[in-house]
Amino acid sequence: MAPEFLLAGTGFLIMLGLIALRAPIGIAMLLTGAGGYYSIVGLSPLLNYLKTTPWHLFANYTLSVIPLFILMGSLAERGGLARDLFAAANAVVGQRRGGLAMAVIGACAAFGAVCGSSVATTATMGRAALPELRRFGYEPGFATGAIAVGGTLGVLIPPSVILVVYGISTEQNIAKLFMAALLPGLIAVGLYLLAVAVTTRLWPALAPLHPPAPAADRRAALISVLPVLLIAVVVIGGIYGGVFTPTESAAVGVIATLAVGLARGTLNLRAIGESIRASAETSAMIFVILLGAEVFNAFLALSQAPDLLAMWITDQGFPPYGVLAAMLLAYIALGAVMDELAMILLTLPVFFPVVTALDFGLDSTETAIWFGILVLIVVGIGLTAPPIGLNVFVVSSLAPDTPIARTYRGVMPFLATDLVRLALCMAFPGISLWLVRLLS
Repeated sequence: MAPEFLLAGTGFLIMLGLIALRAPIGIAMLLTGAGGYYSIVGLSPLLNYLKTTPWHLFANYTLSVIPLFILMGSLAERGGLARDLFAAANAVVGQRRGGLAMAVIGACAAFGAVCGSSVATTATMGRAALPELRRFGYEPGFATGAIAVGGTLGVLIPPSVILVVYGISTEQNIAKLFMAALLPGLIAVGLYLLAVAVTTRLWPALAPLHPPAPAADRRAALISVLPVLLIAVVVIGGIYGGVFTPTESAAVGVIATLAVGLARGTLNLRAIGESIRASAETSAMIFVILLGAEVFNAFLALSQAPDLLAMWITDQGFPPYGVLAAMLLAYIALGAVMDELAMILLTLPVFFPVVTALDFGLDSTETAIWFGILVLIVVGIGLTAPPIGLNVFVVSSLAPDTPIARTYRGVMPFLATDLVRLALCMAFPGISLWLVRLLS
């Protein structure tokens, strides 16, 4: 085995060992990366690197989009916007077979457009929808499963914090990544709705019918949700139309969400303070992981293992789609046992050079954008797939009387549609790249 691979492999094992010992993931990456860096170039270069890297990393203007999008989602959650979205969706389709589950999916998609976080979407929508699903007699596992998979739309529907991190890490245009994510995200919504329709017709007991809401209630619910939809249109439409940069769009979204919450009286000083504090905590966690990943990536770059691996795979003549499929399977496996953000930052230094070195009939920029969307899809799968599935654990904490095994059974029809969507987006890169090509 080449010494470069031995050194990089040892670093990975040490880092995974630290994580297994419950060290924070960002700290584990930082310590391992610093140790590997020291072993290659010595102490003085390492200290010089650590002296300048945090400043150059965190002074990056683009990074400000992360706390802004997180704050927008936090304000939306505490401002009751998720509850209004679910009420509006329920008013439109709630009377259909499986309509409440469809309402959950639709509301999660809309809330994802002002949130960008899967866990936040799952927790918020769970609190808003779970009581109604139970009141109308939905099978508990099917109800919690629908909420768990609906929450994954928080990372699929732009803006997505995960996609921002991917763009920063791979130096790709974030606006183009948001464009590329829209159509696969809408396909996910459509397939999830189809899964609800098919499942509830095969097993009607999962979702009993209930009478439609009165016309006056439907009108009131739809009117109440207009401000939320307007925020989503401004935030996403501003990016797609070139009116705002992603950072400017996030700032506009924060102000708009704050204004709507204050005007409706659902946000007070205490709620705003809680939102700012929660956003600061989440952003700090992400930034520590980013710093750890930066140092660990520098160690891998010095070892030259990723570049040598890319050259080796290219020289072997492996089918490009075979290599890509193997990577995506690895992501699904890792996503079932590891935090999605850490998983992406951990694997990108190895996988990204390999993918961009393969020939898929696309230029390097299109390959990078397409790969980012595929990674986003498999991250969504990992959020609900057994044995871990972070979203399943979140919704289970809201429904402790529902065994987690029942929730996993509930997500299975949706996971089947996820695999179909992954296969489609993998076989036809144009699904992800169509809007990018159209608007660029």
